[in-house]
Amino acid sequence: RVRRGRRVARGVGVRVDAAEVSADRAAPCGEGPCEGRRRRGDGKGAVACLAASSGGAWWGRAAAMVASAVYILDLKGKIIISRDYRGDCPKSCANKFSLIIQETDGEDLKPVYHDGGVSYLFVKHNNLYLLALTRRNGNAAVVLCFLHKLIEVLSEYFGELVEESIRDNFVLIYELLDEMMDNGYPQTSETSILKEFILEESHKIEVSKAPTAVTNVVSWRPEGIKHRKNEVFLDVIEKLNLLVAASGAVLHSEIVGKVHMRVFLSGMPELKLGLNDKVLFESSGRRNKGKAVELEDIKFHQCVRLARFENDRTISFIPPDGEFDLLTYRLSTHVKPLFWVQTVVEPHAHSRIEYLVKAKSQFKSRSIANNVEIVIPVPPDVDSPTFKASIGTVTYVPARDAIVWSIKQFYGAREYRMRAHFGLPSVTAEGEGADDWRKPIRVRFEIPYFTVSGIQVRYLKIIERSGYLALPWVRYITQNGDYQLRMVGGDRVPARR
Repeated sequence: RVRRGRRVARGVGVRVDAAEVSADRAAPCGEGPCEGRRRRGDGKGAVACLAASSGGAWWGRAAAMVASAVYILDLKGKIIISRDYRGDCPKSCANKFSLIIQETDGEDLKPVYHDGGVSYLFVKHNNLYLLALTRRNGNAAVVLCFLHKLIEVLSEYFGELVEESIRDNFVLIYELLDEMMDNGYPQTSETSILKEFILEESHKIEVSKAPTAVTNVVSWRPEGIKHRKNEVFLDVIEKLNLLVAASGAVLHSEIVGKVHMRVFLSGMPELKLGLNDKVLFESSGRRNKGKAVELEDIKFHQCVRLARFENDRTISFIPPDGEFDLLTYRLSTHVKPLFWVQTVVEPHAHSRIEYLVKAKSQFKSRSIANNVEIVIPVPPDVDSPTFKASIGTVTYVPARDAIVWSIKQFYGAREYRMRAHFGLPSVTAEGEGADDWRKPIRVRFEIPYFTVSGIQVRYLKIIERSGYLALPWVRYITQNGDYQLRMVGGDRVPARR
């Protein structure tokens, strides 16, 4: 078929040298942009390769990313579809991977390993394995990123990526594999761009001019977008992972957050986002009246200009149209539990068991938590449940061996109580496993207009050459992540800290 012209994006911002993936010495870069410069004799090939592997978009034609072949296999290791890009890894390599799948437990499989001069990198998704092979000194992180991007594209085309959807769309998948990778180098990976010339309904490719977004610097946003109403919705969503001991001591606390955006703007606008970034205030010598936050492990969408952020901590970008995650971050800091659940378990030998549960919100009274669920484990053989709660509804869920206390609205600085009574069988299991039901209590909640870390959006500027006015909307949400509180039993009351 007719090849289309493409513009290759710049390379990766992270270099990974895994012992199982890389050779002892990096292979000379004889392809991509370096080769062209060597042929011209300007002696800048190595510089071009390093530049491509240190900034810009998340992959490129540097030697750091070369995949010889891509395979999609079922759970038994049988090849469903494959694409050989370079011809240096025979099919027997994939068959060897199939034998490893059958002989090895799923939890013991390494996602990256080296065998017989071939590097194996795979991702498991639903009932499929996506496998990439390479003989080059490749960047493992980039190959795995490409496999995840392939999963994302196929999922958006088919709704759900499973074995059946692969078998029903062979022609379309071959076309996508040809467009997304050329000779082992990643190419166009944005679904919105691929759908402009790969038609899902007919499963055919029209031989036509490539979309302008493919050859444009801003590959994630096509030109000529128009909206009747120009708006930007920005959500700061934080999830709290917490583990509290029975004594009340916080054993682990972590905040995982993201800035999620929905953009409906015409033209090609540029946005600038300002946060209460502690590093920014310290580097500029400015004083912040409120709380400053030091973000860790920041990961940006490819639209963000990384060089500018590293220079002056300004988040400047041309956004895609629609929904996307602008950035994700993590904070490992001590956090006071937003909900404290004190549980007293009173077992009566071979007759009944009682629970006295006290739930207290430890955030400001002006905030309200919505759809709060407190899940309390109970023994698997209880019966005849009776409940009495000061607020909300209590339900016994035998399938989960738990009590679910649901409170629609839980105001800050409030305390509520619940008592549960169960009957026990006259004969119970003794010995090992008898106390396995004493698992941690789990709490689910969502608190709008509130963030645990204290992160704030200082400004969101929208600049477009036509000069139209746009409305930015900002919302803060705190949700539970892995929120667990260990409980005690047998007439012991934990001391709260």
